[in-house]
Amino acid sequence: MALSRRGIFGLLAGLAISPRALAAPPSSTPAVRVTLRPALDRAGPAFEGWGTALAWFANVTGGWPDAERRRLADLFYGPDGLGWTIGRYNIGGGARPGDPPHLRTGAAVPGFWRQPAGAEGQDWWRPDDESMWDWSADANQRWWLDAIKARVDQPILEAFSNSPPWFMTVSGKVSGAVKGTDDNLRPGLEPLFAAYLARVVDELQRRHGIAFRTLSPVNEPNTDYWFAANTQEGAHWSPARQAAMIVASAAALRTRGLKTVVSAPDETNSHLFLADWEAYPAEARAAVGQLNVHSYGVVNQTGVRDVATASGIRLWMSENDTPLDKEPETFDGMGSPLALAEHVVMDLKRLEPAAWVFWQAVEDLSTREGKPGSNWGLVKADLRGPPEGPHAIHVTAKYHAMAHFSRYIRPGYRLTPVDDLDTVGAVSPDGAELVLVHVNGGIMPRDLATPLAGWSARMVVTDATRRLQQIAGTVAPPRSIVTLVLRRG
Repeated sequence: MALSRRGIFGLLAGLAISPRALAAPPSSTPAVRVTLRPALDRAGPAFEGWGTALAWFANVTGGWPDAERRRLADLFYGPDGLGWTIGRYNIGGGARPGDPPHLRTGAAVPGFWRQPAGAEGQDWWRPDDESMWDWSADANQRWWLDAIKARVDQPILEAFSNSPPWFMTVSGKVSGAVKGTDDNLRPGLEPLFAAYLARVVDELQRRHGIAFRTLSPVNEPNTDYWFAANTQEGAHWSPARQAAMIVASAAALRTRGLKTVVSAPDETNSHLFLADWEAYPAEARAAVGQLNVHSYGVVNQTGVRDVATASGIRLWMSENDTPLDKEPETFDGMGSPLALAEHVVMDLKRLEPAAWVFWQAVEDLSTREGKPGSNWGLVKADLRGPPEGPHAIHVTAKYHAMAHFSRYIRPGYRLTPVDDLDTVGAVSPDGAELVLVHVNGGIMPRDLATPLAGWSARMVVTDATRRLQQIAGTVAPPRSIVTLVLRRG
């Protein structure tokens, strides 16, 4: 979907930022000269775009008043918002009916199964029994599928799972096994769980008129994060069990005649991704249609890039959020926006992914009970408030940091190497536009020089006093994120 160029200023008007706040800060410090040398002859394949996982925030906000939820959808997927084109839909496992609630706000994503009256134990569910399916479930998150479809021409959708339903688990909990290093899917139930996931994909595609291009059956699998007392859905999977689940999922999708392919392993970081992939047998590797990795850790990222290149399989950075560690909650501070932007730059340079996907676009207000809070999310809201609202929606400076990338590096652009560590580049499909996003996390201004004869440049900046403001010249202020848009001729 083409992004309107008036979007550069549209959000500023919507947020009513005062002229005083947009004034450039005085500075007598001389700028450091930084020369940016993009290698236009080495641009990669087409970049697919940006997006978010829906999951928890969608499970809450999809039930808000229509004006509020539509505003959020416009902020993320509208042409004058972030212009995202990718959505990751979470197929909930679903906790045991009657269990005391223990998952964090929004994380209790409903499953699509129905337990018959009088059914006991864990072996009652039959995927071919229509009475055991509940297609009214998860209405709030599903609202977001329709909202994305209404705003994006040909969105790219992925379904993903954090945990099997409770009755398929060893512990009886969707939050994990008793020990975080133990597998929680009961042995031998890979085909049953795969049948559950494939049927949900099939049914939601038909009911919403959408297409899930990929299905990710495991999430951050080879970690110790997921244990029964945890407050979100999750499951540990040893590499051998991951492989079995990948093969079973691919078979279940084929059985239903679906074009959806398996993505894996959605590992939390690159060094664990490499350990998983190395342990997979050839059958499991052959069943993977897309490689997914998260970037909660940047060790060995180029190794994941190499796996994707050697295998000829598309690679996504499928989950990250990077607030500045221990920074108290702030809507306007630049610490977390700079941390996020720098992380995005390095992910794009080292992984060279086909897409970059945020974790939770909306996070709960976190300054509570005397605690300083944190800066997860791009938008903050009271997710614990009553559904009927009203709900104050706080657009943070991190949102604007993301806009520096997603508004300008559009689907179809090709990432191109840039020799500066703080700069990522992308060239338009016709080669006439070059986008350079630079992060100046330092306290000195930087004079950005591009040795490209015959190119005109305009610059957009976000810093302590400006939000996506176009300014003259090519000097990146201290503690700023800038986007340079260069045009031939």
